[in-house]
Amino acid sequence: MAEKGKEYTNIEIKRQQPPTRSLDFTAEEGIPLFKSGSRKGDATWVISLFVVIHLFVFAATMFVNDCSKYSHGDCALKPLGRLSFQPLSENPLLGPSASTLDDMGALRRSYLIQYHLSWRLLTCLWLHAGAIHLIINLCCVVIVGIQLEQEFGSLTIGVIYICSGVLGILVAALFVENSPVIGSSGALFGLIGAMLSALIRNWGAYTNKLAALVVLSSVAAINTFLGLLPYVDNFSNIGGLISGFLLGFVLLYDPRLGQVTKTKGGLFEYGSNVSVGFKQKMDMPVLRIVFLVLFALILGAGVVALIWGTDANKYCSWCHYINCIPTKLWSCNDKAILCKVISRSSLKTILK
Repeated sequence: MAEKGKEYTNIEIKRQQPPTRSLDFTAEEGIPLFKSGSRKGDATWVISLFVVIHLFVFAATMFVNDCSKYSHGDCALKPLGRLSFQPLSENPLLGPSASTLDDMGALRRSYLIQYHLSWRLLTCLWLHAGAIHLIINLCCVVIVGIQLEQEFGSLTIGVIYICSGVLGILVAALFVENSPVIGSSGALFGLIGAMLSALIRNWGAYTNKLAALVVLSSVAAINTFLGLLPYVDNFSNIGGLISGFLLGFVLLYDPRLGQVTKTKGGLFEYGSNVSVGFKQKMDMPVLRIVFLVLFALILGAGVVALIWGTDANKYCSWCHYINCIPTKLWSCNDKAILCKVISRSSLKTILK
C-alpha cells in the first residue's frame, strides 16, 4: 500500500494550454474573395439598411411621379397605374420624369449656383434614375458591400460608403449642367475602390485575385455604361472610386487578422494569446496617414471649388460626353420634354 501511495504522489496534473495562433501568415492561409456562404454568421446590417433606404426612396419617387395623371397616360407599363414609368424616350431606365427628380432633390447647376440649395448634395445620393438603375446598382452594392462588411466590419464600411457618396457628388457638382442628375452610384464605386485597395494592399492574403478583379471590373463597367444614359452621373462614380480607394488604404487591414481575433481559448481563457490589438491592425501608419491626407486634400478642394461656383465644363468642352451620350432614343437634356414639365407644373397649380 505504501508503494501505491508513493506512485500516486508522483502524478503531476498539467494545465492544458489554449491553442495559440501566430500572426505570421503563410500562403496556405489565403482567403478567397466572393466565396458564397463563407461567413454567413457575420452581421451585414449596414449594407442592408442602405438597401432598404434606397428601395423606400425609389418607391416614394414613383408615387410622387404619378405618370398616369401628369403625363396624360403616355406611360410605360401602364398596368402599374400610379407607379407606371415615363416613356422610354424620356427616361430609358424605366423611371420618373425630370421634374419629379427635381422635386425629390436631384442636382442641377442652377440649384447650386443661383438658388444655393446645397442640401441637394445629400438628397441626390439616395435617388435612382429608374428601376433598371435601381436593380443593377443595389445588386452590385450587395455583391461587393456584404463581402466587405463581413470582412472588415459594419462601421468601417458604413463610413467608406457615406464618405465616397459625398466626395462623388462634390466632383459631380463641378461638371453638372442644367439638367437633373443623381449620384447614388458614387457610393457603390466607393465600395469598389475600397475592395481594390484591400486587394492591392493585402495581395498575399487572397487566393482568387484574378476572379476578384474580373468581378470588380464587370461591376464597374456595367455601372459606367449606365452613367452614359440620362440622369445618372458618371463624375460621381469617378469621385466615389477615388474616395473608396484612398479610404481603403486608411481604414482596412489584413483580413486574416480578423480571423485571429475570433479565435477563443478554453473556459476562463477567453481571448488569451489570440487577441489582436488596434495597433497591430493599424500597421503601416505612415502609408495610412499619407492616404488620409490625400483624401482630406481632395475633399477640401471639392468644397472650395463648390463655394467658388467653379464650372469645370469651361475647361473641358468634351467632358459632358462622359456623363451622357445623346442618341436617337433619348436626349441628354430636358429641353425636349420641357412642354411636359410645364404641363405637369400647371396641372399641379390648377389642382391646388
